[in-house]
Amino acid sequence: MKFETTLFYKSLGFLCVFCASVVNGFALDREAFTFTNYDLKVQVEPEQHRLGVRGTITLRNDTQTPQKIAVLQVSSSLDWRSVRAGDKAVQFVTQPYASDIDHTGGLSEAIVTLPQAVAPQGTIELEIAYEGTITLDATRLTRIDTPVEAASSTDWDQISPGFTAVRGVGNVAWYPIATEVANLSEGNSLFEVLGRWRARESASRMHLHISVSRDDGEAPQLLVVNQASCQVLYEAMGRSSVTSADCTYQPLGLRAPLFVLGTYGTVDRPSIRVYNLTTHAASAEVYAEATEKVVPLVTDWFGAPREKAQTADLADHDAAAFESGALLLTPISSDNSKQAGLAAAHQLTHAAFSSFRPWIEEGLAHFAQALYVEHERGRPAAIEYMGLHRFALGEIEATSTVPRSEDEANRSLVNTTSEELYRSKAMYVWWMLRDMVGEAALKKAIAAYRPEQDKEPSYMQRLIAAQTQRDLEWFFDDWVYRDRGLPDFKVESAFPRKTMSGSFMLTITVDNLGSAGAEVPVIVKFKGGEIAKRIEVHAKDKAVIRVELPTEPQEIVVNDGSVPESNTTNNTFKIEATDK
Repeated sequence: MKFETTLFYKSLGFLCVFCASVVNGFALDREAFTFTNYDLKVQVEPEQHRLGVRGTITLRNDTQTPQKIAVLQVSSSLDWRSVRAGDKAVQFVTQPYASDIDHTGGLSEAIVTLPQAVAPQGTIELEIAYEGTITLDATRLTRIDTPVEAASSTDWDQISPGFTAVRGVGNVAWYPIATEVANLSEGNSLFEVLGRWRARESASRMHLHISVSRDDGEAPQLLVVNQASCQVLYEAMGRSSVTSADCTYQPLGLRAPLFVLGTYGTVDRPSIRVYNLTTHAASAEVYAEATEKVVPLVTDWFGAPREKAQTADLADHDAAAFESGALLLTPISSDNSKQAGLAAAHQLTHAAFSSFRPWIEEGLAHFAQALYVEHERGRPAAIEYMGLHRFALGEIEATSTVPRSEDEANRSLVNTTSEELYRSKAMYVWWMLRDMVGEAALKKAIAAYRPEQDKEPSYMQRLIAAQTQRDLEWFFDDWVYRDRGLPDFKVESAFPRKTMSGSFMLTITVDNLGSAGAEVPVIVKFKGGEIAKRIEVHAKDKAVIRVELPTEPQEIVVNDGSVPESNTTNNTFKIEATDK
């Protein structure tokens, strides 16, 4: 009877702790701690679809108050086995936590009671263990009515005997994280949560030892990891084999650690290594050759690649491409190999240049793609290519419900978590800067960039200012440090006057109805040709320019598409013929 009573009270005590933790979970500060260091041993068993992880993590309290509770999250398909501090097991309870930051649409959350409260900026090291399976799962997409085939071609992560590809946080939480809920059905919720996580962890370090064990006697598969420093080893033991990789990400930056395992052929060139499925060998050769042709352009702008770009083949022809650092995962088919140059410009830029600031890191990679199109087909084609991104910027402008004054800093390029902004808008910013200061000056500024010296948002502005006499404070304030929206240019008036020599002097007044200023091209068309000039028009302001023409002007077009606008319907101005 005494034993039963004791057992009852122990069970009751655990239940009280569990209930209290779950109740407190609603008030938990899940983002109180930053994971500053990971040292993980990862065991992968493809035949069982299994992942097992053991290791240590270091947490830093980034709040203003001591913290006694820490939250650790992994994919809902994985189970927590132990959490220890020092040599002692610590108390924790687990619960499911719905979040679309993982492909299953949920996380397995461990709510850990720490041995003592961690002071602000203090750290604690925890030993952790968890395991489970990772199979193809597109739950987060199908539950918002995405067709099954499309969902599976987007969330293709899995561990399986034939093919393994597991991306990091944002797709599969196979290493511990701590985030608030992310919901695909709520606008940019997923990207905002993911962006906050990446910003917090950008300076963190991760060391991984990944071991892949096979007991089926099949040919060894190649292990691909998105880090140049990885050392990959293969060891055969009869029918069994172990492939391992030892990798260090320091700092993590914008990379989400991932690994791919497949029966690949390899095409190796000086600047890229292409891992291809056997049916795509010819396309891989074309892809690699196209990439090598882009190297001179990227080197001229961003320096020689410091690591070899990698491309790994995906079996699903419709699989959505994914890039992280200089590694691109994409189906390598004859159709996709035709676009290899565009992809290579992006990859090689990441291989040559790095920054922890997304608007610089990703903005320059997208800018490089526009440069590649211009190099191949001219400026109009490049502007048309950039126009594919202009619609997304217009949508952000049109659908924003937050007052502009409250959101200028949050949506600025230096702070934003929106991919449309730090990729598409940033691409336009770099293009506009090139038009304003010239190629030579911008190349020198990029060459002078040092990530370790980038201590404040104005660092890049100062590098550019050192190469030109122009005052660019207004431009950076409108486009980088604040989100002032987009400009809206129109020709308010145009007055042609015939000169004594028979030519025409045209006086043009350009009005900017938008809240962001820019230097914009003005094209004046006349019979037999056109003349283009550039004019700086600040937000809610006007500027005047005079253009001399050989014959009578007929039409004025403000903006050739190189500056994103909120309204392009008012860019053309017809000039009535003057009296003879």
